[in-house]
Amino acid sequence: MAIEAELKAVVQDPEDVMARLEAAYGPGRPQVYQDTYYDDPAGQLMGGDRELRIRTMHSADDTRTVLTYKGARVDEASGSKPEHETRVEDAAAAHEIVRGLGYVPRIAFEKRCRNYAFQHDGRELLATLVRVPELDATFIELETLAKAEEDLPAALTVVRSLLVSLGVSESDLTTELYTDAVAAVR
Repeated sequence: MAIEAELKAVVQDPEDVMARLEAAYGPGRPQVYQDTYYDDPAGQLMGGDRELRIRTMHSADDTRTVLTYKGARVDEASGSKPEHETRVEDAAAAHEIVRGLGYVPRIAFEKRCRNYAFQHDGRELLATLVRVPELDATFIELETLAKAEEDLPAALTVVRSLLVSLGVSESDLTTELYTDAVAAVR
């Protein structure tokens, strides 16, 4: 079971963090994510800390869509969850399939992202600077995959050390979900 070992933080100085990322890993890749989260009519997925999402990612040279299921958190401190994701060829068909199975859209929003993919300590990592128009903050998500729950502490140690090198402090970390933050604003 692959677990997304991820830490998310509010960025106090976005320009500084972006400069550090670009100095270390080169220019980031700008993308706009269109996210739609689904749930059953009773809200059992989100009520059980699980997520079913269809995300369409737009960049200057590509548009692609992925279907993602995230299980409940296995680590409360980081919010890390088991994740299963696959690319879909037809976004409209994916939405129709999910709705046809009885799921309903719960919330949809846009994320404006700048992605940096790189390797560190033998791990593939993704650092993403995120702006959500409804939220008054810039966030950083730094993630890697843990092969199993036993690998999660080591994966999170790598993620934490990289955040520190980017000038992000432990006090800036958050486990609040974008879905909850956007819903609260709306």
